[in-house]
Amino acid sequence: MQTYIRWMDAVSLWAGRLAAVALVAACLISAGNAALRYAFSIGSNAWLEVQWYLFGIAVFAGAPWLLKLNEHVRVDVLYGGRSPRTQAWIDALGLALVLLPLCAIAAWLSWPFAVTAYQQHELSPSAGGLLRWPIKLAIPVGFALLGLQALAELFRRVAFLRGDIVLDVHYERPLQ
Repeated sequence: MQTYIRWMDAVSLWAGRLAAVALVAACLISAGNAALRYAFSIGSNAWLEVQWYLFGIAVFAGAPWLLKLNEHVRVDVLYGGRSPRTQAWIDALGLALVLLPLCAIAAWLSWPFAVTAYQQHELSPSAGGLLRWPIKLAIPVGFALLGLQALAELFRRVAFLRGDIVLDVHYERPLQ
C-alpha cells in the first residue's frame, strides 16, 4: 500500500504541475486575446478554444493533486469538529462509497465519447476551430487519475486507522 501511495502521490504532483502550467498559459492566452481584440480588432476562434482546452486540462489534472493536499470540498456539518479518527472514517467511507464509484463510472462512460471523437477526427464547428478529441480525452483520463488518487487516499486512511502511519487530517473550515 505504501508503495502505491508514494507512486500515486508522485503522479498527482506531476499532474498538479501540469495543471498549474496549463492555468498560467490559459490566463496569458486570455489576456493576449483580449488585448489583440480590443487594441487591433484581431480575434481567433482557435485561440479562444485553446483557452478553454487549457482550463479543462487544469481542472482535470489538478483535481488529483487537490485531493492529495486535502483541499477538496467537504460537508462541514459531518466533518468539522470531529476527532481525527472519525474524520478518517468519514473520508474512507466517502472515498469508497462515493468518489471511487463516481470516478469509475465517469471514466468508463466518457471513454467512448473521446474514442469516437478521435476516430471521426471531430473538429470544432467554429471557423478555425480545433480538434475535439484532445479535450474529450481529458475527461476519462482526468477521472481515472482522480480515482487512482482516491484509491491512494483510501489506502492512506486505512493505514492511519490501523495505526501504521501518522496522518495530518487537519482541515481548515472555509471562511464564510
